[in-house]
Amino acid sequence: MNDGPGGPGDQAAYDVVVVGAGVVGTAIARELAHHDLRIAVLDAAADVGDGTSKANTAILHTGFDATPGTLESRLVRRGYDLLEGYAAATGIPVEPLGALLVAWDDEQLAALPKLKAKAEANGYDRTRVIGADEVYRREPRLGPGALGALHVPGESIICPWTTTLAFATEAVRAGVDLRLSTRVGEVVAGDGDRPHEIRTSRGVVRARYVVNAAGLWSDELDRRFGHRGFTVTPRRGELIVFDKLARPLVNHILLPVPTARGKGVLVAPTVYGNVMLGPTAEDLTDKTDTGSSSDGLAFLRDKGEKIMPALLDEEVSAVYAGLRAATEHGDYQLRSHPEQRYVCVGGIRSTGLTASLAIAEHVMGLLVEAGLAAGPRRELEPPRMPNIGEAFPRPYQRADLIAADPDYGRIACHCERVTRAEIRDAMGSALPPRTLDGLRRRTRALNGRCQGFYCGAEVRELFDHPPAASTGGQVHADGDGHARTGDARPDTETTSGGTSP
Repeated sequence: MNDGPGGPGDQAAYDVVVVGAGVVGTAIARELAHHDLRIAVLDAAADVGDGTSKANTAILHTGFDATPGTLESRLVRRGYDLLEGYAAATGIPVEPLGALLVAWDDEQLAALPKLKAKAEANGYDRTRVIGADEVYRREPRLGPGALGALHVPGESIICPWTTTLAFATEAVRAGVDLRLSTRVGEVVAGDGDRPHEIRTSRGVVRARYVVNAAGLWSDELDRRFGHRGFTVTPRRGELIVFDKLARPLVNHILLPVPTARGKGVLVAPTVYGNVMLGPTAEDLTDKTDTGSSSDGLAFLRDKGEKIMPALLDEEVSAVYAGLRAATEHGDYQLRSHPEQRYVCVGGIRSTGLTASLAIAEHVMGLLVEAGLAAGPRRELEPPRMPNIGEAFPRPYQRADLIAADPDYGRIACHCERVTRAEIRDAMGSALPPRTLDGLRRRTRALNGRCQGFYCGAEVRELFDHPPAASTGGQVHADGDGHARTGDARPDTETTSGGTSP
């Protein structure tokens, strides 16, 4: 592996360094990669999307319930359109199920017309208030007592893992240096023509411009540039994931009427064929505390009993918790400091997945306004991502793939129907996983009911020693279900590095 510009032994400065390789940071890197610039992304984790981006409710939001007039509202609305198009181009799994915002008492029922008006103020005019009869026709297994709902047809479920990976893959293929396992320490801010010096666990990285997309640590990095405009309070959201046998119970994303603390507890299918219940909303002080709690799980079961009692009779595949970057403000903390050649992208909450491409577009504009000479925009070919969604053909179901390469018919992880060839493809991709968790997010291996109990040894062996292709040229399964042929080598080698401060 090379160190890239600005690494040990190379004093050249990058044009832009993005701190944070979550869904927002990688989206920004992808946007920057459309220009002839030297770019690096730093992240402390061993993989992209390893923080908030990997553990969320995975919903592509219309922005119907955002606060009108806020930056968040504008960027979510724009991001929805951009990500919907990008998902179609790259094969990111998306299912447009629509949502029902269910009213369980008279006060919530009275709030539905106001929420419809709010959606219209946000530029979304497709919502409709429906009565209890239609609610139960749409969701016959809903618990008793629902009085009505707001139908939001545009709400969709999406794969957050593939989204972040697609952004990062496109960026790396275009020449962006991805430095994982690189923790940011002290920052010596540059002035005049002198670049910033970012002192990391893997040496000094120099940058003319810095973009802070450090998520939970964005306030801490912001302070290193002398600003104290916001404080991130990690808000833990615990979730319960039910087995795939629960999937026929639910037809829509089932949302509660929102409160000041968040969107509340939902029941939603996942693109992987499961059903999710959650999240909680608990403010913490520890930015690394992603453990589940007995109180949190009991709270979710109590809520789930009311929303859909039959769901609690199903097997639980997993529980997990994610941390959201909540702040004391009601909007994104997206601020440009042109005199410092620095842009802060802080306080990006649960809507960050949807807004990611629009945030990137906005940040690009701020950098240009701050003096970045970006030059003309070039078109890049978006990657075709492997499909790990259940609504589209998976490799084990496709006779053409199996005929070309029998390893697409050889199951390694039986719970999730992941084949040996899919694991091999992941290990030979432009951004191969460095850990088994990274492999899980690329293939779903180890993610099923047994949680790796039966397949763990074989998956580990495939991770350590990927099999050779069964054909002369390796066949890959694209996101749209088509096959392509090529070798298994990465298009661009990722540099060793990455960061949360």
